[in-house]
Order: sequence, then C-alpha cells, then structure tokens
Amino acid sequence: MYLSKQDRDVLRQLGSRYMEIAVLPVQKEKISLWKSLNRGAMQRPMVVIDQHPWNELNITGALTCQVQDPYWRGVEGQLRKTIYAWDHFPVDMVVDPFIAIPPSMTNSGYGINSVTTFLAKEEGSVASQHFENVLKDWEDIEKIQPMRLTYNSHQTVQYLEEAKEIFKGIAPVRVRGMQFHLGVWDTISMLMGVETIYYELLDRPEFFHAIMERFTSSVLSGIEQANALGLHGDTLNTCHCSYIYTDELLPDSGAGKGPYSQNCWAFGMAQLFSSVSPDMTEEFELPYITRMAEAFGMIYYGCCDRLDDRLDIIKRIPHLKKVSCSPWSHVEAFAEKIGPSLVMSNKPNPAYVATDDFDCDLVRQDLQRTYDAAKRNHVNLEFILKDISTVRHEPERLRQWAEIAMEVVCQ
Repeated sequence: MYLSKQDRDVLRQLGSRYMEIAVLPVQKEKISLWKSLNRGAMQRPMVVIDQHPWNELNITGALTCQVQDPYWRGVEGQLRKTIYAWDHFPVDMVVDPFIAIPPSMTNSGYGINSVTTFLAKEEGSVASQHFENVLKDWEDIEKIQPMRLTYNSHQTVQYLEEAKEIFKGIAPVRVRGMQFHLGVWDTISMLMGVETIYYELLDRPEFFHAIMERFTSSVLSGIEQANALGLHGDTLNTCHCSYIYTDELLPDSGAGKGPYSQNCWAFGMAQLFSSVSPDMTEEFELPYITRMAEAFGMIYYGCCDRLDDRLDIIKRIPHLKKVSCSPWSHVEAFAEKIGPSLVMSNKPNPAYVATDDFDCDLVRQDLQRTYDAAKRNHVNLEFILKDISTVRHEPERLRQWAEIAMEVVCQ
C-alpha cells in the first residue's frame, strides 16, 4: 500500500499532537475518577460529550481529512476528532497513550436488509426515514441469518506494521477490537417500522418470540466467533459513550484482560419499548438480552428509552453495571430506584443545545435537577450529552455546555 510523503506527514503531525494530549498527567487523574465511579465509590459525577454534529463543527477546517487512502483516511479522521474534542470541550474524556487502528474484518450482520425511504435530509445531518416491513410472514424469519465474522489476519498485520512505521518515534500502535451492540430491537424497528411492531406485539406475540429467538441466536454466533478469533475489544475505553475503566476489566490504559467476551463490555437497549408496558419488556426483551449479556464481563443498558418505570426488570440483566437515564425518564424516580451498586448514566436533553437561542440557565437547571436527585439518594452519577443532531452551526454552544456541566459536578 502506497502513502505519499505528504499523507505520511499529515498522519505524523496529527499523531504528535495526539500524543501530546495522551501523556498529560490529567489522563491518569481522570482514569482514577472513572474507576471510582465504576466501582460504586464516586468522587464526583463524571461528564462526557459524544456523538457530535461534526458537519457543523468544522468551521476552521480542522476536521477536514487530507489523506487519500480510505483506510488511513479513517485513522486520520479519528485523530482529528479526538484532538478537536480535547481542544474545545474535553470535560472528562480520556485519551489513551497509543494510536488504535481497526482490524481488517467484516461482519455480515443478520443477512437481511431494510427497505428505506428518506423523507427529508439536510447534508451531514440526521435523516428522517420510512421503513417498509420486510418481516411480514413466518417464512420471512428464515431471512435472518447467523452472524458471520471474517478476519483477514495477514492484512491486519500489514496495517499494523505500516502504522508502526508511520508513527515511529511518535506513538505506540495497537489494533482495536470490536464491541457488541446487543440492542437487536433497533435493527428490528428498521426492518418492520415501529408502528407495525406495536400492532404485531399485540396480535402475534408468538411471531415476535420467533423473531427474537432468531436474532439472539445470530448475535450469540457472532460472539462465539469473535471469541475464537480473539477479536473482542478488551482495551476499548468506552462503551456506548461511557468510560469503562474498572479494576476488574480495564484498570489502566490498554490494560485489558484478553480479547474475549468475558473480559469486555457490551451494550443493549430496546428504545421503542418506551411505549409498551413493563410487562412487555419483561416478556420480549429480558429473556433474550439475558442470554446475550451472560457472555460479557459488564453491561451498559439503555439509550433513549424510558427506564425509570421498569428498573426492577432491567436490574435483572446479568453483569449490569450502568443504566441509561434518558430525557424521557423521571430523574427523581430513577435516582430513588437505581441503588448504590449501579451507575445512573444520565443523558441531558440535547434539545437544549439546539434551541433558537442557547439558554445557559435552562442547561444549568436540567443538570442541577439530576445532580440533586442523585445526591439525595447517594447515587453514582455520570452525565453523557449525546445524540447531538445540531448546535445551529454554533460550536461554541458545546464549550458553554461543558463549562456549565463541570461547574455543576464540581460544586
């Protein structure tokens, strides 16, 4: 593979800046704070900003990639995003002192594709979509296939050797493992449409149990293959945007216990179940997520779903460590129920950075309300601002949000 001198220089310059950040003493300090939170002995609530509207943040061109080769362009893009986030709104992010490159591998997924119509799309933004139902009859379930992982070890070694040469004298290099998304309901919603699912749960519950059995078997097959190939990401430092340093699995940067599922985190969710009863969560989600979660060392559960009204069910998921408290959850009820052994992973409302005029007081009130609820109940708390669709092309809003958040958690 040929990279021009110019491309190599670009990567080396970014790698140098990345390592300047990665070796700062504050990285170790933040790891210590995250480990305290994750062991249930929080020193203070932690703060993360993730899932950025990158198309709106590239005002100065700092995020514009220059490398031509697609693989190394991806590495360049990740370096640029990490550096940008650190320079503008680092909050409690941690930058590991090595550059991680992706392996040469493919994942077949579930062998079935959605049929999608884009309803409205602004370039670079979240798109509104309509999904056709492709799982109409029992025979359609056969379309759901076992997950197949294909790993090209020879190509991965080539990438690793080239990376070592590119970043020689600048940064250590490691191959990044994979992380499993156990939220199969997200995929099903794109194969059937959410409204269709709600009707079918009522009209044909046995049909959905068959679908879930098929999806669960597919995921379990993928987990087993990743174990056999040693592809699980035991050195990844985040799971679903949350930092996951723990004494048990990741006590320090890169200090994983081996690339196997029992040493790793995975995350799950059933977002559309916010509009079904807790009993349906117990029947159609818990048995299946339980089987998948058993394979992993620790689990992060939830995303935009409301969970305060069914925490008793969610807390039965094996190896559960963190639970999402979305803007649709009642934060006081959530804090009262979560208990001391889990982390309340609060998702501040991203709509507050998308309003016509940015309201600092509204942001502070939102964060303070959750902070107070967690403090009253002695809850381990993290704030994760994510799913940020827009900041109205005003990147400064994220810096302002970060400053307010750190003031709240450090009070």
